Amino acid sequence: MTAAIFGHGGPWTEEEYLALGETPERVELFDGSLYVTPAPTPWHQRISRRLGNALEPAAESVGLQLLEAVNIRLKHGRLAIPDLVITTDIDLRELVIDAAAVQLVCEIISPSNASTDRVLKMHYYAAAGIPWYLLVEQDTGTLHLHRRSGPHYVAHSVTKPGTVLRLTEPVTVDLDPERLLPGR
Repeated sequence: MTAAIFGHGGPWTEEEYLALGETPERVELFDGSLYVTPAPTPWHQRISRRLGNALEPAAESVGLQLLEAVNIRLKHGRLAIPDLVITTDIDLRELVIDAAAVQLVCEIISPSNASTDRVLKMHYYAAAGIPWYLLVEQDTGTLHLHRRSGPHYVAHSVTKPGTVLRLTEPVTVDLDPERLLPGR
């Protein structure tokens, strides 16, 4: 399928991946294979924007940056595009951000890629050393916060609608699932 879309049979190198430039699909590179997903739904993007709006002032207040849908190099040949990240101060003109600069990665789970976010990306983000991983379930409004412990993530908290997630690292902010997903 990717050969038909991009005119290349694979495996893909990081250099070939980066040469694709911007595409209408979300294209990630995992160990020589492209992972292509269609553009997110408006509902997904609304959640992402609300989450970003909540996180950005908290990040800026401690000298960190909130970025949306950027290339993160987890290791050479492994580039992901998370929904949101909080990073240290980086050069915003660079095409790729090194995982070492990422303090928190956020994924909004879509029904079509739930296992990728819960298993594959969770493993890759932990292996890259990203300290915090926040998963947002679109269907239930539940927030799953994971903290890196050794080479893996461990569950730190599960926050359902009607309760509030109080983040204290890498930023301090209260996240209310009902405000992120109103009218579910």
